[in-house]
Amino acid sequence: MSDSKLRAARGRFEGREHFFPVTVYFEDTDLSQIVYHANYLRYFERARSDMLRACGIDQRAAIDAGEGAYAVTHMDIHWKAPAKLDDELTVISTVENVRAASCFIHQRVMRGDELLAHAEVTAALLTPEGRPRRQPPEWIEKFKAVSEGV
Repeated sequence: MSDSKLRAARGRFEGREHFFPVTVYFEDTDLSQIVYHANYLRYFERARSDMLRACGIDQRAAIDAGEGAYAVTHMDIHWKAPAKLDDELTVISTVENVRAASCFIHQRVMRGDELLAHAEVTAALLTPEGRPRRQPPEWIEKFKAVSEGV
């Protein structure tokens, strides 16, 4: 299979929103075949990581260079309806605000047009020692472009 076909399964930007597909597997659910609440954190994390890649931000290179990585410093989650086994979901992420060392992201888990959960996330760039540090200027510019739908 070609790399382009494999990459098609990853997320994509439409304007200022990043869309990331998720399929609910048996391992995601509890005995009632409803997604266990903590697994939404995984869905949100995968979508944010994919969004960074799509923006052109290479976290792996930053980690390997000893520059640090993003970490979630705050998250508010609201669950509205349960996701179930075999559901096809979409996590929609929108960069709302960018600061020197952090960014604010709104994320929604959707099943078609139905909102299942949403979260307000603050992610900060941290040094390998766990201290906040300024984001590289080119990363801030990439986030600003994304937040403006450019």
